[in-house]
Amino acid sequence: MKNIVLFIVLVFNGLLSFAQDDENPVLWSHKANKISDTEYELVFTGKIHEGWHVYSQHTAEGGAFPSEFKYEGSGIAYELLGKTKESKTITEYSDIFEVDETFFKEKVVFTQRIRLLNPDVRQVDVNLWYQVCKEVCIPAEENFSFSLDGGAIITEDKVIDEKSEALSASLRLNLKNKELLRDVEIGTSESESGIWTIFGLGFLGGLIALLTPCVFPMIPLTVSFFTKQSQKKSKGVVNALLYGFFIILIYFLLSVPFHLFDSIDSQILNTIATNIWLNLFLFLVFVFFAFSFFGYYELTLPSSWANAMDSASNKVGGGLGIFFMAVTLAIVSFSCTGPILGGLLGSTTLAEGDVATNLSAGMLGFGMALALPFALFALFPAWLHSLPKSGGWMTTVKVVLGFLELALAFKFLSNADLVGNWGIFKREIFLSIWIVLFLLLTLYLFGIFRFPHDGPRQKLSPIRIGTGVVSVGFSLYLILGLFNASSLKLLSGFPPPDFYSVKSIESDCPLGIDCFKDFEEGLSHAKRVNKPILLDFTGWACVNCRRMEEKVWSEPNIYSVLKEDYVLISLYVDDRKELPVSEQFNFKFDSGRVKSIKTIGQKWGTFQTINFNAASQPYYVLMTSDLEVLNSAVQYTDKDTYRNWLQQGLRNFEQTRGAIAKVPQL
Repeated sequence: MKNIVLFIVLVFNGLLSFAQDDENPVLWSHKANKISDTEYELVFTGKIHEGWHVYSQHTAEGGAFPSEFKYEGSGIAYELLGKTKESKTITEYSDIFEVDETFFKEKVVFTQRIRLLNPDVRQVDVNLWYQVCKEVCIPAEENFSFSLDGGAIITEDKVIDEKSEALSASLRLNLKNKELLRDVEIGTSESESGIWTIFGLGFLGGLIALLTPCVFPMIPLTVSFFTKQSQKKSKGVVNALLYGFFIILIYFLLSVPFHLFDSIDSQILNTIATNIWLNLFLFLVFVFFAFSFFGYYELTLPSSWANAMDSASNKVGGGLGIFFMAVTLAIVSFSCTGPILGGLLGSTTLAEGDVATNLSAGMLGFGMALALPFALFALFPAWLHSLPKSGGWMTTVKVVLGFLELALAFKFLSNADLVGNWGIFKREIFLSIWIVLFLLLTLYLFGIFRFPHDGPRQKLSPIRIGTGVVSVGFSLYLILGLFNASSLKLLSGFPPPDFYSVKSIESDCPLGIDCFKDFEEGLSHAKRVNKPILLDFTGWACVNCRRMEEKVWSEPNIYSVLKEDYVLISLYVDDRKELPVSEQFNFKFDSGRVKSIKTIGQKWGTFQTINFNAASQPYYVLMTSDLEVLNSAVQYTDKDTYRNWLQQGLRNFEQTRGAIAKVPQL
């Protein structure tokens, strides 16, 4: 069981910590003490947030990872005098790893003496890799640079100079009626349906997993085991139901670590969806999953895990033994369920709402679908005779899933392209790749080509032919979308936006509406034309932003008002373009944390956080050019809610400005 827990924690922790880049539970400072003209003592001091701890360099093997220093140029520019020393540590036994762990709480101090080998050296660079833990563990990295100036080492901490103070002050708005922003208006129909959509996707994924060769053959075997091994039929039914319950519980527990991350980073959902390297990593992972479904290799967890769980179920017996049987099922079926769960994880990062809640709903749906046949066939064992026989059709199911995994993989590659502004995977190229994928799927379903693990060629079944027809129909639908962007409303928000095109377009704003991508420029224009402002916090890789633009903004009676009656300011919080050097600065939060503002996205993300106490996108605010808030903020919502919200904003603007023009009826 320990290995299962470790596997779950390491997979999810690694994924999320890779995306995290703004908050850190340890605040580091460093200085150098001059010992002589050639010797120095480097001091690294970490202030650890309450409840967290950092591991020692010498913590026991088999537990958490130790802290590691890398001294750039050591042995060439300078030499290390002894090992890196550390302050007082704490040693406690870990129930998870079953070893004595050594770590620091509240404060950690590392010291290292060096001797210069080259008197011309003017800089010493040190890299620290460490792990900081609370309920969860986060791998972290710090780079320290020391400049040698006249024989003294000067630290290069983030400085709040006059330039940074001035640019920081320009980010803060003196908003009027700010209390209106406390209530964020969200269309109930959309918000309530979001979690049910994820649950439905999870349930569908579980049903599909049942049809794979890793799971399907186990249904009659497991049900027969419970019904035949029990002295009473009722006892067998209870055991089978308990087995199904444990399956649901196991998959639900996989989502639990995600609920622990909100206290670490309030922008974690946006970070996951917009981090370039994480999206590239997910692209490779999904391609890897896809080719496993195509039969080129098989994904398996260590067989020792399954053997250990199976052995435990035989030794323990009773309810606990049944639990270990359920864990065994999860392990041995991983080669089929793993990629499906990966797809479910990918869907939650692209969906509206809290990632942890979404994932819990999806995992709950997946587990329920997977457990359902074990319960039903235990209650009605005669139904077992109606089950279709295992065969080549299950291989076909895996191949279809492989093509779906590939399609989703290119969504993550598109995200990286959008955020990085590479200009490679424009809308037409993305759609063309999908068209090719689904045409290849069609050819496979009609038996034109085969994969390595396909069995003997057989007559095409009606279901396979029907699926092929659906696939070719979807391909034609995508081809139509190449020439008419508005026809792809079923995929709204998934492909790149229509203005991200290989065609020559007049505007790079949504739907061709005139917009500003700098707040000050938009504010100045609003003052000149005496119009209210629609402040749109958005992102290149924000799926719900695209859905709002394509489903809500495109409505004629909403589009005309956005185009004619508002000044649209769209601020992209995930834009990775670097600001001009003259506009880069260090921003100091009220907590004392200092953040370097080097990219456009960092600027507008910080702007949203400090003025509107929000970190999600889309996020819409109506205001005047005098910074008076006109209505509550709105996020992802339905067209009726959005239309009424715009109308109320215009009415409030009319009252504020004493405008003569009548508010248009939407």
